[in-house]
Amino acid sequence: MSLSRHATTIGEQFTLQAEMFAKSPILHADAALSLMVEAGAPICSDAMLDVACGPGSVVAAYAPYVSTATGVDATSAMLDQAQKLANEKCLTNVSWLRGNIYELPFADAAFDIVTCRYAFHHLENLSAAFQEMLRVCGPGGRIVVCDGIASADSHQADAFNAMERFRDPSTVAFRTLAHLEDLFADAGVTALVSRRYNHRASMRRLLENSFPLNGDREGLRRLIETSIEGDLFGLNSRRDGDDVLMDLPIVILAAQKPSTPGPD
Repeated sequence: MSLSRHATTIGEQFTLQAEMFAKSPILHADAALSLMVEAGAPICSDAMLDVACGPGSVVAAYAPYVSTATGVDATSAMLDQAQKLANEKCLTNVSWLRGNIYELPFADAAFDIVTCRYAFHHLENLSAAFQEMLRVCGPGGRIVVCDGIASADSHQADAFNAMERFRDPSTVAFRTLAHLEDLFADAGVTALVSRRYNHRASMRRLLENSFPLNGDREGLRRLIETSIEGDLFGLNSRRDGDDVLMDLPIVILAAQKPSTPGPD
């Protein structure tokens, strides 16, 4: 089956970004990873899966607390970085597979914990991906989702997402918190945990580490700089010398899959 245009774009972007992602402070910050682990409430007998695992940071964080930890990603370059991380940490209970988040290569109810971090804004069909996460999660298992969220103000959200799609053409959209909570509710599960924190983003780092549309870093700079007046993105954009700082809200949502099917 041929890849969709968007899937091809994701592959191209994340192949370019793999080494940079492996060094990214936002991905490997211990405090943020601890919140992901806490939300999943792991026990030593659990089998854990991280979908769209990238360079493996979530899998590596869970590995000491579970029986097995598995990462699946669509990009080989990301899986190469994940294996390097596992080797550095001498992890022996982890494994990596290449796969499609919409068609996970696992049996029903194969895992006790299923997580996804910083990937939902790249997905065209959130509902289908979430249903796959639920399918491979066993009854009573835990689902944990972490991503940046857009402002509830539609104008701010639209402006922010336009910048993000320019900065990273594999981005579909950052959704609002209400949108993500509805995703859980529509699937028949209720988010039990909601943790929020801010990631401070720097224009300088974004310009250094992004691969914007047509390589236009100056265009990206202008988009970010024009967001200061009126807080166009809803991210508290402000000057810091010759840099611009922004506070991206991050949310962690977790839920337990029902042990028995609900009523029809």
